[in-house]
Amino acid sequence: MKVSVRFFTTLREVTGKREEALEFSEREVVTVEKVLERLAERYGKEFTEYIYDGKKGEIKGFLQFLINGRSASTIKGLKTELADGDVLAILPPVGGG
Repeated sequence: MKVSVRFFTTLREVTGKREEALEFSEREVVTVEKVLERLAERYGKEFTEYIYDGKKGEIKGFLQFLINGRSASTIKGLKTELADGDVLAILPPVGGG
């Protein structure tokens, strides 16, 4: 099973990529949370510090996750299951003025 992850701003700099394809076994239940764990293993400290709150160990609340353009928060949040071919976009906070 393949899932693509799209990176923006800081994460694009950390990973050196705009997009990455991750492969998982067909029997594995793949969630947003599992994808983030895999990416943290691959990209290490800088990625981990951007995604996770160091004190709580939780995903930082300012990040948004879109699955095929739909907000994961409107589905099951970090527990949202992904299917083969899905695209997960990790979006930074958006400022305006």
